[in-house]
Amino acid sequence: MNLIKSKQRVVDHGEVFTPPWLVEKMLDLVKGETERIDSRFLEPACGSGNFLVPILQRKLAAVELKFGKSDFEKHHHALLALMCCYGIELLADNIAECRANMLEVLADYLALGADDDLYCAAAHVLSLNLVHGDAMRMRAIDDAPICVVEWGYLGKGKFQRRDFRLDVLTGMASFSAEDSLFSTLGKHEIFTPAKTFPPMSVHDLATANYGMGASA
Repeated sequence: MNLIKSKQRVVDHGEVFTPPWLVEKMLDLVKGETERIDSRFLEPACGSGNFLVPILQRKLAAVELKFGKSDFEKHHHALLALMCCYGIELLADNIAECRANMLEVLADYLALGADDDLYCAAAHVLSLNLVHGDAMRMRAIDDAPICVVEWGYLGKGKFQRRDFRLDVLTGMASFSAEDSLFSTLGKHEIFTPAKTFPPMSVHDLATANYGMGASA
């Protein structure tokens, strides 16, 4: 595997990819979390998915073990596994490759065609979870604050979406410090979603075109 795309990209962006053997060793340090379907991972410089792809593969292996005998549960929990993978990437070609690579892993596992609702739903999720932007500045490529979408599976084919701002979420440590003005407050009193959506089915997600806004 090539660890760089070009010398110029290394100079301009410090872009060097982590080799697969090292990725696996690093993921093994948190093996239990990588094999938990609803554990959330954020890669702030996700490239084309060197970390996120094997994380998704591990999660899907857990889906197969737990729900492999039920197509309904397998499909919905596989989508949940994808929903719990997040990435931010500065370079446009990398984020496009990462979305395509993640979608391919899910599609191969579930034998999905491009016209399947679940395929379209997954593509929509990836367009939200994998952000083209600058993690250091916590800004998307259009300079809007990066939004983190929290997905939850409610059961019976319904998913819940809540949107948060990344800069607010990453302020949690300072808010909870012992000498902080806000240290006596509960997290629910400080961190509220920018928007909460009604429960959605796979078909709803497949046809969704939601935007940020005030809480519904």
